[in-house]
Amino acid sequence: MTVPTLLTWLRVAAIPLMLGIYALPPAWMGVAERNALATLLFVLSALTDWFDGFLARRWNQTSAFGAFLDPVADKLMVSAALLVLLELSRIGALVALIIIGREIAITALREWMARIGRARAVAVNWLGKVKTATQMASIPLLLYDGRVGGLSTARWGGWLLDVAAALTLWSMLYYFKLALRDTRGGE
Repeated sequence: MTVPTLLTWLRVAAIPLMLGIYALPPAWMGVAERNALATLLFVLSALTDWFDGFLARRWNQTSAFGAFLDPVADKLMVSAALLVLLELSRIGALVALIIIGREIAITALREWMARIGRARAVAVNWLGKVKTATQMASIPLLLYDGRVGGLSTARWGGWLLDVAAALTLWSMLYYFKLALRDTRGGE
């Protein structure tokens, strides 16, 4: 068990904590406090995503298991947050379906491409990274659902999540196009 892998496991462990924040009886915590705590937990979890990769490379502690667990933890964390936001009526079902559905589809595509020895054809690229960054910026704003400096975090978060959904569709089509081109021999 390396420190980077431990950080990834902590990200997975944070998921039921975030869900639990919204399951607490209303007498225990107000809405604003729940939102702030869930936002803080999500942001800290997202930061561990960057930090565990940085440490794994810096300390030469990369592993096949870590390479597997890291994106799984990310997808679980984002999916859980989207489901919370859907339950709270802060996002629409279509946006959640687009983002979660893309993750399932691309994971399956990458697994299939790996089985046929062509995993490099659908490796993560800049478009996927921009999509992820946009998602990771939008979700805390939507979880917080308040005002910061006179600006509505829900409005900004909703707008950014719409951008993330568009990038999600674009990146999915891009990866499928790469896979199709690669499996057809570069046509």
